[in-house]
Amino acid sequence: MHPDISEQIHPGIITIQGMLKKIDCLRLPLTSRRDVESILVRQVGQEIDRALLWQAGHGRRTAAISLLIGRAVGLTTDELHDLKLAAFLHDIGLLMLPHELTIGVNQLDPDSYVTVQSHPRLGASLLEPFLFLREATVLIAHHHERWDGSGYPYGIRGRFIPLGSRILSIADAFDAIRIPEVSNRVVRNTIALRIIQVAAGTQFDPELVEALRLFQKSIPYSDLVEPPLRNCFDSH
Repeated sequence: MHPDISEQIHPGIITIQGMLKKIDCLRLPLTSRRDVESILVRQVGQEIDRALLWQAGHGRRTAAISLLIGRAVGLTTDELHDLKLAAFLHDIGLLMLPHELTIGVNQLDPDSYVTVQSHPRLGASLLEPFLFLREATVLIAHHHERWDGSGYPYGIRGRFIPLGSRILSIADAFDAIRIPEVSNRVVRNTIALRIIQVAAGTQFDPELVEALRLFQKSIPYSDLVEPPLRNCFDSH
């Protein structure tokens, strides 16, 4: 890891690592494992939201869109679960960047942009030790690759990019699109989908974009407030 990065990681990383370690130590039957992991990783996602206030809720919304596409293309229950975990955690690598790059800066100089491009690799490196995130880690490592091979951090292309990563890439971008002059969520989602469609075949897998289009009526039209979770990480 680059010394300038490792010396400036967000202090929240320590808290998050502790939470993930507790989840990884759980030994649960398959029937309950997915539900428990989903609940606990959602809590980890809330920690990421607190650290990256400028994009709070992004992981949760990305998960919703990812699962919509994943179900549309017939992913298995296990694949959908790993995709959900990856979506909640996909931007964790941003917390390993210098502080000035974690506060939502819109315009980056070339050196800073190159540094930000390392966040999928850094995030995957951080999550790799946790066995329950083995598959999700792979999806996170490649969620900024592009269909035409011009993405990062590894520049792989087409179907060489894991399917879950291709789905995550679309969902991530769909939620990240900002249309300030549009307040109506239905209109906003329609415009965002058209923008995604323009990039089909270059940035995004065109078949997955088409799947999103076919199921666009199922896209959440409001940022629903979820019920608060009991803190399952309390020691008492």
